[in-house]
Amino acid sequence: MEIRIGITNSGRELSFESSQSPSDIEKTVSDALGSDNSYFTLSDDKGRLYIVPTAGLAYVEVGSEEARRIGFVG
Repeated sequence: MEIRIGITNSGRELSFESSQSPSDIEKTVSDALGSDNSYFTLSDDKGRLYIVPTAGLAYVEVGSEEARRIGFVG
């Protein structure tokens, strides 16, 4: 699952692959935004941990996992 996170006042977005389900990611982000937490954490497929500040959060895009195509498409 591809996750892209936009941070305000930053020209780049945070993009990584995660094995977490879309509902788990949505719950983590909405719980952090609905409480007094100043950050939330997500992990990627390689075991890295991402700490994202809620104050600077612009957007969170959760994409579906798509199989890569091999060969030519005509």
